[in-house]
Amino acid sequence: MVQKSTDGITVSVQTRFFEEMSDVQQQVYIYAYKISIVNNKQVPVKLLFRKWTIFDSVGTYKIVEGEGVVGEQPIIEPGASYTYSSICNLQSEVGAMRGYYTMENLFDKTLFKVQIPNFELFHQAVLN
Repeated sequence: MVQKSTDGITVSVQTRFFEEMSDVQQQVYIYAYKISIVNNKQVPVKLLFRKWTIFDSVGTYKIVEGEGVVGEQPIIEPGASYTYSSICNLQSEVGAMRGYYTMENLFDKTLFKVQIPNFELFHQAVLN
């Protein structure tokens, strides 16, 4: 698990390779990631947008951005957390993701960016 805090918001990421959904012969590698966002601020925040940069070891580079996460724009109360899971497909056994969320402070309506920690995606067999 990797973790990073920005402006009172802590983001933690866990990853997993989905061998049963992947097709190594076709160079399709499916990875799941679970993200937990903890609001350590004294005010509620709303996750408005996300932006991801996704890389793999064969040189594929993708940018994914849009509103919210997994179809939601969650409001996270002070001291509370929000957790979601998603998947990513790569063309190689090794890759990485990085990005940020744009959030709104619901008290004063200001927007701020929260960094998502860089994390690696890899098929365990690559390490052997």
